[in-house]
Amino acid sequence: MHEIHEKLLEVKDLKTVFHTDEGVVTAVDGISFDVFRGETLGIVGESGSGKSVTALSVMRLLASPPAQVESGEVWFHRKENEAVDLLQLPENQMRRFRGNELAMIFQEPMTSLNPVFKCGEQVAEVFRLHRNMDAKSAKTAVLELFSKVQLPQPERIYNTYPHQISGGQKQRVMIAMAMACNPGLLIADEPTTALDVTVQKTILELMNDLKRELNTSVLFITHDLGVIAEIADRVLVMHQGKIVEQGSVLDIFQNPQHPYTQGLLACRPPLDFKMRRLPMIADFFDDANQTFIEKIAKLRIPKEETKTRLKIIEQQSPLLKVESLKTWFPGRKSILGKTQNFIKAVDDVTFDVFPGETLGLVGESGCGKTTLGRTILCLIDATDGSIHYADRNLLQLSEKELQPLRKEMQIIFQDPYSSLNPRGTVGNAIIEPMRVHEIGQNEAERRERAFELLKTVGLEDKHFYRYPHEFSGGQRQRICIARALALNPKFIVCDECVSALDVSVQAQVLNLLMELRERQQLTYIFISHDLSVVKLISDRMMVMNQGKIEEFGSAEAIYENPQSEYTKKLIAAIPKGQIQDIQKRMR
Repeated sequence: MHEIHEKLLEVKDLKTVFHTDEGVVTAVDGISFDVFRGETLGIVGESGSGKSVTALSVMRLLASPPAQVESGEVWFHRKENEAVDLLQLPENQMRRFRGNELAMIFQEPMTSLNPVFKCGEQVAEVFRLHRNMDAKSAKTAVLELFSKVQLPQPERIYNTYPHQISGGQKQRVMIAMAMACNPGLLIADEPTTALDVTVQKTILELMNDLKRELNTSVLFITHDLGVIAEIADRVLVMHQGKIVEQGSVLDIFQNPQHPYTQGLLACRPPLDFKMRRLPMIADFFDDANQTFIEKIAKLRIPKEETKTRLKIIEQQSPLLKVESLKTWFPGRKSILGKTQNFIKAVDDVTFDVFPGETLGLVGESGCGKTTLGRTILCLIDATDGSIHYADRNLLQLSEKELQPLRKEMQIIFQDPYSSLNPRGTVGNAIIEPMRVHEIGQNEAERRERAFELLKTVGLEDKHFYRYPHEFSGGQRQRICIARALALNPKFIVCDECVSALDVSVQAQVLNLLMELRERQQLTYIFISHDLSVVKLISDRMMVMNQGKIEEFGSAEAIYENPQSEYTKKLIAAIPKGQIQDIQKRMR
């Protein structure tokens, strides 16, 4: 870490509360920290730890009511050696600070960008407001900025709407908007959470380059310590509104002191070995007698055991056989409406899945993995090929013939909130498929089954009567797992079902899936862009690129000895940093 001495931001005894119907909730509880010029300070913690509320309090972007900054000071040291307490500024002056000297990149670019305005116009507005530029000069400045943040075809992006570009490109537009006025402090709130590992790596490198070029300080917020290792100089660990540990990244990673920090580090799937289950944060609070390394090491699975399991699995007859499968979508059409080309989402794919196996399917967004999963379940029509499940070709069955098999083949979607009916209770979401497939003699019997399923996924009977919005993201994903299990399936497609979750919640869901696989002899296709997660849970792994299988084999073999350049690129993009030092000490 380079020497940094001059303070840019001083936060002193900041306390932020929310006034709710159930009383006052303290989100940030008297925290103090500094950000120095030219450094990146990471704030890490789970959802609800107070890290985003801290950033929004500094920016004064919280809605009041219900939010209230109850006490504290936020001193911003301007370039003219003048310090101002941002909490005391009148709103019209604070508005001039935002976007000019302080800027923020939000977690979800789609909701941060206005869908009815073109991308370029939204960034140009910053130049017009803060730099008093005319429309022509503002457009020129935006195009230069789009080139700087490595957006392809800046002129085209300038004239596109947010929905017409990818997630990574939207995030680059947000970075361009934030950097437009060369702010002294850039606050990045989970800017890479739902992105592919390759896109995430590119965004992190871009932010580092811009920081060095413009000497901007960065306050980087994330739940993933692996990302912090890639970008930060120092790190604060937040838990329940308080800072529980802080120091240089190297110190925190090599010698974590607080049980919460140890738990966050351990929740991330290791890269060099498999584990029976991922450690939970509670494990580090409950047992203080074992060291951090000892707790990790006792869960490690020997390589020979992994090889033996795979041999036993491969001796069976396949449960699923996919042969020469193609799923093509019409592309550009002629003036007469004739299709001129096709988008080959799945292009001549062949593979088997054995009973009790977890086949990992990994690749970047757009590679065809979700389309493949949905085609296998006949949720999307295949163009050609065959899908044999239990020796029956699903593509030759009528909808009526297919319906009984749908009980055995289920899917867990990426976004649990959009896959649950917001107007229906959780209990009804679980019972509905049982009604459709006539499982259970009556409603009372189905309700009992739903209570059992809630307990299976770690929830309680009282949750049966609640609505989806009353749960956290991890709890909603558990509900979706319970719904998938309601029909006693044999085969489940898990489509990016942990991608947007905190690492600690992700660990809980992964542990649950592994436990259910053993207890109920389930077979999974586990889809993800995160190769470290796929490696943990999978027996074999399939790498997809542009609709084709790039590489196929055991999870260990592919990670340790990747054959294709594309797989090597995916592995290189996994956030590693100083986490590797910890893993080396465990060998």
